[in-house]
Amino acid sequence: MEYDFKRPELEDRDLVNHYFFQAPGRSCERTFVNVFLWSRHYKVKFAVIRDALVFRDESDGYAFAYPAGEPEAVRNALEALMEYSKEKGHPFKLYNVTPEHFEQLDQWFPGRFRIEYVRDVADYVYETEKLATLAGKKLHGKRNHINKFKTLYPEWSYEHINDENVEECFQMALKWRNQNGCDDDAEKNAEMCVTLNSLRLYKELGLTGGILRVNGQIAAFSMGEPLCSDTFVVHIEKAFADIEGAYPMINQQFVQHECMDYKYVNREDDAGSEGLRKAKLSYRPAFMVEKGIVTEI
Repeated sequence: MEYDFKRPELEDRDLVNHYFFQAPGRSCERTFVNVFLWSRHYKVKFAVIRDALVFRDESDGYAFAYPAGEPEAVRNALEALMEYSKEKGHPFKLYNVTPEHFEQLDQWFPGRFRIEYVRDVADYVYETEKLATLAGKKLHGKRNHINKFKTLYPEWSYEHINDENVEECFQMALKWRNQNGCDDDAEKNAEMCVTLNSLRLYKELGLTGGILRVNGQIAAFSMGEPLCSDTFVVHIEKAFADIEGAYPMINQQFVQHECMDYKYVNREDDAGSEGLRKAKLSYRPAFMVEKGIVTEI
């Protein structure tokens, strides 16, 4: 059997979202924005198989994301993928599988599969109210950073990203890239390509963005979108390191202005970066969205 896998394009947005809406979750990969932008870097394509949405990672043999759709369609798609993998001579493998997905899989095929969770790709999910207020003893240090920022930079302001300021934001991102050695680091360069495309296509992708200004100049910006009914996901956050407190300030301001209609904020994974892990843990996540690799026993 053959399936018509293709790279996601802008015109596929409604189709992809249709299937994601049928199987909502809090994993940051379950948005069209994520799969569209990162498919330019990773060799990921999609197909609709037995009325379920399936993504295939071709970077290392064949591996499939857990299908999205109605439960019966997901089960049928899984069976088709097992047969497909067998025909192609590849071991059956699923990636970005959450505990909820694995529980469903194990109910359908008891004892047939195992999962190995990958810490580096686990998403950090926070209570929106706590990110907005930074209340409590454990976040006292974060409040101090915010207060110091306001003391150092009394002429600060927050605004939405719009058609009038998006080009200025784009130029700030280019300057950030030059300051952070992205050309010498493949992963950093890929992330910056995602950032620039997010700005260039923010309206087409349905992204919400916010800008932090200091003395009239952009010091930081953030971008994200609703992930499911109770969770907003932050895809992009960039700030100049030499402006003390810019990161905690854009974090708090973006949540206060854009995320208060949601109970949780997903700030994605730490990609195995020790510094990023320490920073994300310091905000005291409510829980992690674990994701793992599934193989046949």
